[in-house]
Amino acid sequence: MSQAKARITALDFARALAIFGMIIVNYRVAMQAEYSGLGWLQAIAGLFEGRASALFVVLAGIGVSLMTSKARSSMNEELIRKNRSILYRRAAFLFIAGLLLLLIDWNADILHYYAVFMLVAALIMTMSDHKILSLFSIILLASQSFLVLFDYRRGWDLNFKEYIDFRTIEGFIRNLLFNGFHPIFPWLSFFLIGMWIGRRRWLNKENRLKILLYSLSGTVVFESLSFFLVKWTSPVIGSDVAYYLFGTKPMPPTMLYVLSGICSAIAVIAICLYIVDKFEQSILTQAVINTGQLSLSHYIGHVVIG
Repeated sequence: MSQAKARITALDFARALAIFGMIIVNYRVAMQAEYSGLGWLQAIAGLFEGRASALFVVLAGIGVSLMTSKARSSMNEELIRKNRSILYRRAAFLFIAGLLLLLIDWNADILHYYAVFMLVAALIMTMSDHKILSLFSIILLASQSFLVLFDYRRGWDLNFKEYIDFRTIEGFIRNLLFNGFHPIFPWLSFFLIGMWIGRRRWLNKENRLKILLYSLSGTVVFESLSFFLVKWTSPVIGSDVAYYLFGTKPMPPTMLYVLSGICSAIAVIAICLYIVDKFEQSILTQAVINTGQLSLSHYIGHVVIG
């Protein structure tokens, strides 16, 4: 199997894992599922919280970069126009699909956010690597600043289960940009770093071990940094504020959460590359790959049927 095909199938494998994780989290959080007396099950479900969705968005960014690589390298205007048209249509479809899910009270929807990511991708697909990293940094820093400047709880009920004014224009925009389940600030950062990774040779076989070690180390570093910052600042600003500013949970999505989530997503992708390379002919591996290829269907299905 060629390296290019191995990369694509490994991304499908990773996408399936992301979907499985998102389903577990959605049933646990959005549907308020309880695990009475099963602390180990609660702990396992907690591992996916905010990580599965982050992996899903990083994979989306990588996928867009791979899809548009020919247009970007050739700078052929007709090819660029066609690729942009495809991304615009995808954005429109995902936005409508997301709105339909919202109509059945699925407030944890990711598709309408995903539509914005696709729209951004269409606009910046020919942007240089340096500018994409700069945009990533700006969004990340702005998102952390917004947590200080604005009221993150605004729009939510006391238990953070229902977004009260979601169906108003102001509430929808606030939810979309700032304090929804996957707001543009900072979730666009995951997508941008995915686009940037998709342009690199990181996914090639010769770089696999290095990327795995670096990403795992990064996860440990950012999680440790979060732990110590919370510990050191809690006596001064209070534990609630410390966790709010320096925690690594998806709500609120701090800078440390994004950086840790990116590292863990890259680590999972690297592991998936190893698995697909070694067990590509396995029935189970093929089943997982096929699941990843139908990720949108599974996502919609778990909402509507589940």
